[in-house]
Amino acid sequence: MTIIRIIPLLIFVFSMSSCAIFSQRDWRVPPDLLGSAVSQAVVVRPLGAGFRAGLTLWSKDRVSGEWRRTLGPWPVTVGRNGFASVDEKHEGDGRTPSGIFPLGPAFGREASIATGLGYRQAGLEDRWVDDPSSAQYNQWVKGEVAANSFENMLRADGLYDAGIVVQYNTRPVIPGRGSAIFVHIWRAKGQSPTAGCVALEKQRLLELLKSLDEAQSPVIIMGK
Repeated sequence: MTIIRIIPLLIFVFSMSSCAIFSQRDWRVPPDLLGSAVSQAVVVRPLGAGFRAGLTLWSKDRVSGEWRRTLGPWPVTVGRNGFASVDEKHEGDGRTPSGIFPLGPAFGREASIATGLGYRQAGLEDRWVDDPSSAQYNQWVKGEVAANSFENMLRADGLYDAGIVVQYNTRPVIPGRGSAIFVHIWRAKGQSPTAGCVALEKQRLLELLKSLDEAQSPVIIMGK
């Protein structure tokens, strides 16, 4: 068999195996754990012990009250060291926090973006503080920062050209428990882990942003 014929076959086999993995997962939303106001949920489940995971979006039918999958499953990447419970998560551990967290606002490079979430444009003076000793820890700060370390929200590599804030460790903020957890664009077509965020292909992220609506109190469910 020629190389030209082998490549499409390998792509097909990989796609089918990925679908099989996704289909074996339980992507359903745990309704007993969500408040009555929540009618959208992004679910991120691990695929094995590494940094690869899958993402689905679920919406609650207003009439029947049933949860139905509206997007995905899509491949995503998470922290290089997998998931951590909230009690175990700490700054710099390379793990994605497990649990249920509110989503939003959205953010990005452009002045506006197609989404039902609140939106904040990132500029050159926008930073997210990741220094546990700072009074500004785990906050988006514009202008002067009173911290030893922070992330620029306008990145040269494009990973934050579009994203969503995960409201982890925000109410209240506990120093050292972890910061700057986002859903954002992935690096190297999903071949690299994150430092604790959830990352996916840009066009799928934009589709997710279009589907989310802050009026439906969206949450993200992460972990096993």
